Amino acid sequence: MTTSTHAQSEQAGYVAQTQAAGRETFPDITRAFALIGIALVNVAIIAYPMMLGYIDGGLRTPLDEAAHFGVGALFLMKSYSLFSFMFGVGFAYQMRSAERRGLGFAGRYWRRIFGLLIFGLINVAFLFQGDILVMYAILGSILFLFRSASVRTLVRVAIATYLLQILFVALLALSLWMGTVAAPDEMAKEAVKATEQAAAARAIFETGTFSETIVQRFSDWGNVITFGFLIQGFGAFSFFLLGFAAVRSDLIAAPSAQIWKRFRRQALPIGLGISAIGAWFMVHGTGVMDPSMMGGMVLILIGSPFSTAGYLGLLAKWADGPPSPIKVFFARGGTASLTAYLMQGLLLSLAFNGYGLGLFGTLGAAACIGLALGVALFTIAFASLWRTQFERGPLEVILRRWTYLGAR
Repeated sequence: MTTSTHAQSEQAGYVAQTQAAGRETFPDITRAFALIGIALVNVAIIAYPMMLGYIDGGLRTPLDEAAHFGVGALFLMKSYSLFSFMFGVGFAYQMRSAERRGLGFAGRYWRRIFGLLIFGLINVAFLFQGDILVMYAILGSILFLFRSASVRTLVRVAIATYLLQILFVALLALSLWMGTVAAPDEMAKEAVKATEQAAAARAIFETGTFSETIVQRFSDWGNVITFGFLIQGFGAFSFFLLGFAAVRSDLIAAPSAQIWKRFRRQALPIGLGISAIGAWFMVHGTGVMDPSMMGGMVLILIGSPFSTAGYLGLLAKWADGPPSPIKVFFARGGTASLTAYLMQGLLLSLAFNGYGLGLFGTLGAAACIGLALGVALFTIAFASLWRTQFERGPLEVILRRWTYLGAR
């Protein structure tokens, strides 16, 4: 078999499997794109202390600042929004699969949620303190309550939930600003405390033992599952609902629909423009207690739905039409997103932690982001090549076996 014939066979195999499962190429391509953005965002809190990120010595040159700004403007609060949207899409696909086979849905879904929870806790312990799988398991439990909701209800609740997210972060930014005006000494003390915590974390990730990093990761994760949940959780859930609605309305199966065209032409410029302003404020912030940083986050949150919709419009355009080798390559990698996501944490933690290459705190933001891009592309390539030989990704197999365990 020639190389060309083999490539055509692999393309046909992926397309046939996707169609047989009642799925579309569009979501798989979107997952792959989201995974790239997730790595570019996450590396900041793998390479530097979570409390400060690149502020703790990562912005050394104009190139570092430009790279940090670019990630904030293009990917921050957008990659996870795309990933969350795809979680809702996957939820709908699981329901349809159960209906098509005449099988029960609830038992398998709850086992899947529990499986995500376990994978998330493993991720926190050994790989990445900013894990989102535990958050997804919690939010996925709530999503189950909306399984019979109409498309209109899903969209309305999604919009209301996202507005609540913006309101909370705006109030937090306002409280920080009021604190700097009314109680500057107290704010200064909190800033010193945050710096001390970051220094302690840096020491552990630079030179600590593997067991010490586990303890530190869970300590950092405590902020993610509490404060981070409030910063991002409502928004993630709103995109769960929108992804579910996209399947229920059959929009996910129509990448040529006019709404995707409007998203890429109208929503994308608005979203990126607002996000760019927010990223500028965040790059020029002086510390975790700087209200301008939280104000920048508010702007990014406002721009995120528009940017995410625009990205979906662009990806729909790419997904439309006949398959090409590069399109199938990325889409196939997107079918093993759990494997790729956890592999990102594994490779980046080995690169930056003291028990690995020990690069923690040594590289500028631009180098960190460049390394993360390479890791993201490698993990997607690994997942895609794996899928040419196996029906599912390695971790997807484990999750699926647990999900389908026992009775319906």
